[in-house]
Amino acid sequence: MKGRIFVSLVMGAIFALSGIAFALDYPNKPISILIPYNAGGSSDVGARIVASIAEKQIGQPIVVVNKPGAGGQVGWTELARQKPDGYHLGGINLPHILSAALDPERKAVFKPEDIVPLISQALDPTTISVRADSPWKNLKDLIADAKKKPGQIPAGIVGYLQDDEIGYLQFSEGAGVTLRRVYFNGAAPAITALLGKHVDVLFCTVADNYSQWKSGRIRMLTIMDKQRNKFYPDLPTTAELGFPTILSASTRGLAGPKGIPEPIQKKIQEIFQKAMMSKEHMDKLEKAGMPVKIMVGKEFQDYYWESYKLAKKWVDYVRKK
Repeated sequence: MKGRIFVSLVMGAIFALSGIAFALDYPNKPISILIPYNAGGSSDVGARIVASIAEKQIGQPIVVVNKPGAGGQVGWTELARQKPDGYHLGGINLPHILSAALDPERKAVFKPEDIVPLISQALDPTTISVRADSPWKNLKDLIADAKKKPGQIPAGIVGYLQDDEIGYLQFSEGAGVTLRRVYFNGAAPAITALLGKHVDVLFCTVADNYSQWKSGRIRMLTIMDKQRNKFYPDLPTTAELGFPTILSASTRGLAGPKGIPEPIQKKIQEIFQKAMMSKEHMDKLEKAGMPVKIMVGKEFQDYYWESYKLAKKWVDYVRKK
């Protein structure tokens, strides 16, 4: 018995030391970042910005690979299956990845604990938007009309049981209204549908509709946050408008498959934190309309599991309905 314990302790020490030695040499080859969405979207743009900065700092290529499908599920399944050596990373979106894992109808083969959150890059609140020529000048107008026409006003939702639909569900419950949900696989087709008058309301994030807002083609009615956003300083929050429980956002960051040695995790976090804190990164994300939010290690992991509770609440709510 004592012999087995001794062997286990020795093996554990060897594993820990090998991880430290590996970290000292990390990275010595290209790193890949798997993005589970199409090129050109907010997740892809953010990953490419930070990858281009980090690779110059470490002297190794960082390759962004797009593997879209099933609202991110295809890419996250692939990420969970990768070798946990620190060279195979992926972009995660919260609560999206957790909703995919929790929803029994989606039959995900990965579990939330199969993914290790490493560092966040952006926290992008959900907004409620309409066309610039819409008769609804503010959220109060929309709510009043929706109460007269329950289930009739078509609303674009980006993704199923992701941040935008969770935002809609909170809005529906808090304001006591029901809109007719129309689902889209991405923000681009959803915005096209809004501008083309196929839907009259759109639930999507700050970064997704930033360029359309700047061009004057859409009007935002509110942002689902506690504080006003620097990109839209005149836009009232849901909390200001009397709905403090309507809070929704897409949080984007980098993660890896379960099992990456702790010393390698710390090295990855150091590399990408340095890149994200750079002026170049801050300037480029601001230009893209992406609110920066850097959480590292335990802080991001705690946030991940808090997001798990939120996702579970609304997945269970929809399943009961």
